[in-house]
Amino acid sequence: MSSNPVAETVASLMPRAQEELAALVAFKSVADFDQFPRSESVGAADWIAAALRAEGFQDVDLLDTPDGTQSVYGYLPGPEGAKTVLLYAHYDVQPPLDEAGWATPPFELTERDGRWYGRGAADCKGGVLMHLLALRALKADGGVPVHVKVIVEGSEEQGTGGLERYAEQHPELLAADTIVIGDAGNFRVGLPTVTSTLRGMTLVRVRVDTLEGNLHSGQFGGAAPDALAALIRVLDSLRAEDGSTTVDGLAADSTWEGLAYDEEQFRKDARVLDGVELIGSGSVADRIWARPAVTVLGIDCPPVVGATPSVQAGARALVSLRVPPGVDAAEATKLLQAHLEARTPWGARIGVEQIGQGQAFRADTTSPAYQAMAEAMAVAYPGQEMQYAGQGGSIPLCNTLAALYPRAEILLIGLSEPEAQIHAVNESVSPEELERLSIAEALFLRNYAAV
Repeated sequence: MSSNPVAETVASLMPRAQEELAALVAFKSVADFDQFPRSESVGAADWIAAALRAEGFQDVDLLDTPDGTQSVYGYLPGPEGAKTVLLYAHYDVQPPLDEAGWATPPFELTERDGRWYGRGAADCKGGVLMHLLALRALKADGGVPVHVKVIVEGSEEQGTGGLERYAEQHPELLAADTIVIGDAGNFRVGLPTVTSTLRGMTLVRVRVDTLEGNLHSGQFGGAAPDALAALIRVLDSLRAEDGSTTVDGLAADSTWEGLAYDEEQFRKDARVLDGVELIGSGSVADRIWARPAVTVLGIDCPPVVGATPSVQAGARALVSLRVPPGVDAAEATKLLQAHLEARTPWGARIGVEQIGQGQAFRADTTSPAYQAMAEAMAVAYPGQEMQYAGQGGSIPLCNTLAALYPRAEILLIGLSEPEAQIHAVNESVSPEELERLSIAEALFLRNYAAV
């Protein structure tokens, strides 16, 4: 890494960053208050607000968003006439899942094999630290050359849209010339990457009912319609023989023009078991960045332990459908619902309830902000050229911000590279990536101020 004052300052701040990330990870800030206490999310929000105030931010506020959570906002004024940059991250996290599967406690940041492990370490509490490190480095080397707004969301993982709706109700609050979303990641460790597209998503809850109540499978099985079997058939209809997503009327043949994703590397990144085939057709990049993908997230049915010999009267499933740029998420939802209803066997009653939705996103990579970021990343990652990749996940806020501020340039960077295993057990962050990306963000702000 090239020696320069910004890089040297960030390097000197890394021990402090580790301590601060540990403090932030310790909050069990899952924004599902049926599972985790609201006080954990409140504590994380308060911590971030205090950190912003300590850095000289003005107008620091905890925004009560319509979904019942809080987002943290702060404003750091720059020189008169300077551009305004909005920095985004989120402090809510996914549940830890099977805590027994974690090698170390999920809410205790633990260093192991050169990485820092803990829920939210990469997604996206590490993003909060990335923004703080970048600003601290600039302050130590002449000052921050732009006006900075920071917004840290409290319910991104739940997809409940609180911040999107708040921003729509207060359109002046987050207005900026450029927006840096710190919730993406490099294609792999050490390869600087901006995410230029995001798939949109829709989330539906499906319920199938066939009987007034469960029946003895020995007495009635064979003629009585089994709701669980009907649900399984409905869900199976969403995939072709090769595993490709098949929703009636939804195109699934788009191709990705950009960074290629080697199939063997993908198998390693996804930790596919030996002998198990990948699903779908086309290149890996086509499948995960340019085409729709359905996932059954959960099924309500009797567990194996304690199950009785019964024909099930009702069954439910939670289904996610990711949609690529160019596909309207609302239209995809209608197609998904129509497909599920049309494919339900035996005249079973089916109900489809939409519980989440977000549009896909495509950035303008020809903008001056992207050139400023490319130059910054070339310094932070010597010998590497910035790459453009897609991301299969969704960040609905991106489209809200793009609609509210059509002239704003939006860049997506972050710490969620494949080894981070976000949303899974043993999530971790690479401290080297945190250091490099903090340097890149600081240099980007300086470069962009001069454009």
